[in-house]
Amino acid sequence: LLAKLGNGAVAGVTGVSIIFPLDMVKTRLQNQKPINGKLPYRGGIDCFQQIVRNEGVRGLYRGLVPNLAGVTPEKAIKLAVNDIMRGVLADRAGTSIDRLPVMYGALAGATAGLCQVIATNPMEIVKIQMQVAATTQPVGVSGMSSAAATAAVGGEVTAMGIVRQLGIRGLYKGTAATLLRDVPFSLLFFPLQALFAQKIHYQLHANNDKPSTLSVLAGSTVAGIIAAGSVTPADVIKTRLQSSSQPTPAYNGVVDCATRIMKNEGPAAFFKGTVPRCLTMAPLFGIALMMYDMQQKILG
Repeated sequence: LLAKLGNGAVAGVTGVSIIFPLDMVKTRLQNQKPINGKLPYRGGIDCFQQIVRNEGVRGLYRGLVPNLAGVTPEKAIKLAVNDIMRGVLADRAGTSIDRLPVMYGALAGATAGLCQVIATNPMEIVKIQMQVAATTQPVGVSGMSSAAATAAVGGEVTAMGIVRQLGIRGLYKGTAATLLRDVPFSLLFFPLQALFAQKIHYQLHANNDKPSTLSVLAGSTVAGIIAAGSVTPADVIKTRLQSSSQPTPAYNGVVDCATRIMKNEGPAAFFKGTVPRCLTMAPLFGIALMMYDMQQKILG
């Protein structure tokens, strides 16, 4: 178990470090709201350019350190639990892990998604508040969230400052939305990843052996695109709930947030940031699963 957790942690840190600028763009696009009737960003490329122009290259990595601190247990739990559950379910089905039926693979993935939220939610809320801190309009401290208030009084927004202000309860704000995103994502991703990796391996090598590392990378990337695109509406709701820039009155849970987005912005708003999200999650999980697979093979 410890080896699986360690492998998952290393895989997660590697993936996040590579794709973080895309995640920054995704968060900014999902959280943007009209200013004088006009959205701040015209799209992913424009958002990227504005961040670099206004905040420098370092702005693309705002919130990276707390994200790495959080992704270590998050990816460790997610990958290890999925691996363990696949083994348990394979034994129950009387088959090998590589031949696990899709429904069992979905159950293993959903279980992993459920277990990871204990680490995911605090990491995500700190990351998001740091990522949107530079866009918060400091119109006054009263009624503003912790990160926004800190910015308004001239202080630097830091991860520890957000944690102190939010407290344990605040770090789990938006947990329902996180579950609504991560459980379906894992339910879709892991069985699709296993299926695509095996199919790609067969096309490349014409045998049904354990998928090669490159097959795992390719299969994980394709599965990541499908799963990430499918749960984008839940990710938009989660981002809005956990952001430091809340509307007036502030969102009151998943249903209220979803209702107000639909009423004020229309259904298209639920898919803001879909392209950068897919471009983020696909290589993130492709790299993470590839690293995890390589470590498993090396360490036996």
